Amino acid sequence: DDELRKSFRTETEMLFESIMREDRNVVDLLTADYTFLNERLAVHYGIPGIYGSQFRRVPLGPELDYRRGLLGQGSFLSVTWVQNFRTSPVKRGVWVLENILGTPAPEPPPNVPPLEDATAGSTKILTLREQMTLHRKNEPCASCHKLMDNIGFPLENFDGDAKWRTKQGGEGGSLIDPSAELWDGTKVKGPV
Repeated sequence: DDELRKSFRTETEMLFESIMREDRNVVDLLTADYTFLNERLAVHYGIPGIYGSQFRRVPLGPELDYRRGLLGQGSFLSVTWVQNFRTSPVKRGVWVLENILGTPAPEPPPNVPPLEDATAGSTKILTLREQMTLHRKNEPCASCHKLMDNIGFPLENFDGDAKWRTKQGGEGGSLIDPSAELWDGTKVKGPV
């Protein structure tokens, strides 16, 4: 709803402002061990003990490491989903490439089928990772997707509205695999 969207924005604006005012390292935009919450946003994120409409600085202990910095905030996570509230490792990877790393993503080649078309005819319900793996088998898609997807997959535990989840498709769904290997060979497993 509109109140939640405004809360997402306020959280990010206040984090940015605190980093600037406190003359903190720019890297804290990605690693800050605190955020700014009001009750509405705290309830949405599943963080207890925050009451009232006023935003306040909230420390993020080790159990909330995944919420650290911009990549754990709803403002980022909610602009990187696609129709039907499905997450998109590609959109998240492209956003990180362009907005954090300053590297424009390559344009997709013409006539690339949408993800749903690329997996049509499968008799098994595929996880998003399995769908993306099939899609990446098509050249010239593979070279770009290897870069973008592996930035986005570690963020897959966040759903389209920034809630943390461990399964895709609800309680009966399949476990999310947030592991990836980045372009430099670094292995990661999740947003931390």
